[in-house]
Amino acid sequence: MRPAPRKPFSWKKDPAVPPFDEGRILLVMDGECALCSAAARWIAARDEGDRVRITPCASPLGTALLRHYGFDPADPGSWLMLEAGRAHGSLDAMLLLGARLRPWLRVFGVARLLPVPAQDWLYARLARNRYALFGKGDLCALPTEALRRRLVE
Repeated sequence: MRPAPRKPFSWKKDPAVPPFDEGRILLVMDGECALCSAAARWIAARDEGDRVRITPCASPLGTALLRHYGFDPADPGSWLMLEAGRAHGSLDAMLLLGARLRPWLRVFGVARLLPVPAQDWLYARLARNRYALFGKGDLCALPTEALRRRLVE
């Protein structure tokens, strides 16, 4: 759920991680999940500062970053956000990203007051059941121009 603790920008020393634009927020998301696909479209529509890039878990970059931070790329609980060299995962990453894109969403940051195990439990329930709850979708299927600009393959 949470990335393995690493120093900022630690992926630079990992030869398995391909280069990418480190000056932007990078999200590693499931490319087949309808919920993730909807979230990517939501992000693209609200990222007015063009600060976010998205790569699917199954892409070479996504797989390498997930492994670098101790995640299994095939695990549905794998979701990663990199910002300013630091990695975030689980509910924490979702709350941080929401606040970056829409400041009024900071109100949901109250969920960060929950103990970390409770946050991770909530996120894990959603992640493990997302296909059953929301179905499958394709992150790359007919993306809008806004989303296409943000996709890193």
